[in-house]
Amino acid sequence: MDLSDYEWQLKRPVRMRANDFEREGRLKHVLFASQFNRSLLDKLCAMADKIRELSKSKQGSDDLRHLLSHKRAMLYFTQPSTRTFLSFMAACQILGLTCNEVRDPSTSSEVKRESPLDSIRMFSSYFDIIIMRSKLPDFAECCAYLMNDLERQERRSVPIINGGAGTDQHPTQALLDVYTIQRTFQFDHHEGTRRSRFHDLRRKYTDLTLGPDRKVYAFCGDLGRGRTVRSLVELLSLFEGVTMYFIAPNHETLQLDVDLRNRLVDAGINLHEFDSLDATLDGVPILERLDCLYMTRIQREHNSSQQEAEIGSLDLAPFLLTPERVARMKSYAPILHPFPRDSVVQEIPTDIDQDPRAMYFRQARNGMWARAALLVHLFNVVDDLYDLYDQAFKDGSDSNTRTR
Repeated sequence: MDLSDYEWQLKRPVRMRANDFEREGRLKHVLFASQFNRSLLDKLCAMADKIRELSKSKQGSDDLRHLLSHKRAMLYFTQPSTRTFLSFMAACQILGLTCNEVRDPSTSSEVKRESPLDSIRMFSSYFDIIIMRSKLPDFAECCAYLMNDLERQERRSVPIINGGAGTDQHPTQALLDVYTIQRTFQFDHHEGTRRSRFHDLRRKYTDLTLGPDRKVYAFCGDLGRGRTVRSLVELLSLFEGVTMYFIAPNHETLQLDVDLRNRLVDAGINLHEFDSLDATLDGVPILERLDCLYMTRIQREHNSSQQEAEIGSLDLAPFLLTPERVARMKSYAPILHPFPRDSVVQEIPTDIDQDPRAMYFRQARNGMWARAALLVHLFNVVDDLYDLYDQAFKDGSDSNTRTR
């Protein structure tokens, strides 16, 4: 596919490119994690909380379905996906959007040699937003530039959301990961119990604080190709006093990307790299130090034949979570995983699923709330959401606390 018309735009620094995807202080398109700042993250997480609270009642669910019932969404997922596709579908349904999908280009006019860019423009004629995942690097970003060109020509233009493209970025996965982390580090979500549990934990962990700031985050597995890792690291670097551990096998394909490492160092992030979950730092096992562990699988589908042979010969045992390793972690430290996990390698075996620190299924569920909040932001119905919430909980203590 010829993307040469956008080559000069793609070569610019990310911050300059991100400016092209904002309108009047709001996101127009969502392409990469660096578009989210700390303030926007806080607002989106607050909206996600309100959506999930409203959805617990029939009246609240009915009200939510009227928020965007006049809008239509195209889910264009030509790269295999389960969780991202379904959670976006669920997010749309929560807000009342009508959804259609194309998941196999052989069932579309692309089989007749229609260019994917023409397909995107055609979708924009029928739908109000395009949520997409493609194996083609930079394709989602080029689609956003196409929409911007149409907007300048005063023609129909709709938002583009990158649902994970090639080995690029996965911004909405990072958003739901941060949302999960924020909720986890509130140490219970009801005011009556939050204080007691947090204070109980403080008796053992005297430096513990509420929220994602001042925490040690560890990432283990395929770090070089893990777009979820790359995107989440971008967002966590916005928080104060964070430390990051990167744990990967000794293979250049799997280890932390040099450019990302340099950006983190330039941002003042305290980072360390290790070759085993059993490694120590200053004589203390790293598993005893970390506040959150983000596991990933080895992404074998990206291997060349040479890489498959090289990576297949590696001893992965030091990078697999076991009940014995979990037992050494702090009692509150969440275990996250973007899924899918490898059922053969078992970087997280199923017997860990019952551990209260295993948050990965809850993490997946959080995707629909976080993505619903993002849709509320993109369609600029934030005030409408807060009005619904205030009406539903008008006697609640937080009915007038808004972070828009």
